[in-house]
Amino acid sequence: MKANKEYWRKISIKLLETPCAKIAKLWESKGKYVICNLCERRCKIPEGMRGMCGARFNYGGELYTLTYGNISAISNNPMSKKPFFNFKPDKYAITVGSWGCNFICPWCQNWEISKFWVESCHYLSPEKMVELIGIYRSDGTSFSFNEPLVTLFEYSLDVMPLARRKGYFNTYVSNAYMTPEALDLLVKNGLDAINIDIKGCKGSIERWTGANIEVVWRNAKLFIEKGVHVEITTLVIPKVNDDEACLRSIARRIKEELGKNVPWHVTRYFAAYKAREYGLPSATPVKTLEKAYRIGKEEGLEYVYIGNVPGHEYESTYCPNCGRLIIWRFGLYTDVKVRSNRCPNCGYELAIKF
Repeated sequence: MKANKEYWRKISIKLLETPCAKIAKLWESKGKYVICNLCERRCKIPEGMRGMCGARFNYGGELYTLTYGNISAISNNPMSKKPFFNFKPDKYAITVGSWGCNFICPWCQNWEISKFWVESCHYLSPEKMVELIGIYRSDGTSFSFNEPLVTLFEYSLDVMPLARRKGYFNTYVSNAYMTPEALDLLVKNGLDAINIDIKGCKGSIERWTGANIEVVWRNAKLFIEKGVHVEITTLVIPKVNDDEACLRSIARRIKEELGKNVPWHVTRYFAAYKAREYGLPSATPVKTLEKAYRIGKEEGLEYVYIGNVPGHEYESTYCPNCGRLIIWRFGLYTDVKVRSNRCPNCGYELAIKF
């Protein structure tokens, strides 16, 4: 253990010499420790050590991020991949991720980057990221793949205003386990939309994620109050969150606390990382997702989507009032049938930001 700590201390100090290291935001000094106030774990980090996420390092009583512009993955993704179905549905976003996460989910779909601490610098400047949007004829930014809050927070605060000034939009795909202070900074610096993972229900999901789900619900409400577009995703996993009571509870809370027009994506899980070691099955049955869809509609949600089942009819967007096809989807392919926020058939107001 001591050798392991010493290894990470040396690696971290070496990273301080690179452009991927910057003084972090939202922390306070407590003697020999620093308290990170970025996520609700509020890690108490000793000198020479990193926080739980692996991206933040206490050096000399100051907290550094080691993942500023430190990019593990980059691509020009359609918004349907995020998924954002009701926000810029036919647009693209330059999407970046880094290394690390503040959750412990054993089924992580991006475990190759989320479960590993950063050891080297792969730097992309904020200016270059925004330049890439134009080069690839994209439309905005997205911070995603692993957990962007704990790894790309300071970087996104610098990127988003640059993107906005050029007319681009900014998005996050996140577990939203952030402090109100962090949330306020994201909104202030130009966040337009966020897809938030609601991973399960209180009393059971904590053992899987190591986090308080009520914090996530609180933040979803705060984002909506501050004018940020919100979509909710639940990766439906047998033995974790697929029982009717849990699914109905999530759907009901979306309607009552966030709004009936907030989209709910019920997404198919496939075993990854350590899922099988925990006795979880290989995949979610499609009929389970169809059950979740029915529950969402029964609870009064206007936009419920089935994800990770290419070609399913409930990938598409329909008018909540008359059922007219508004946006057709097949996997990542999207065909927008209308260009206004009124259904061409019945005139119903659509909660879609084109």
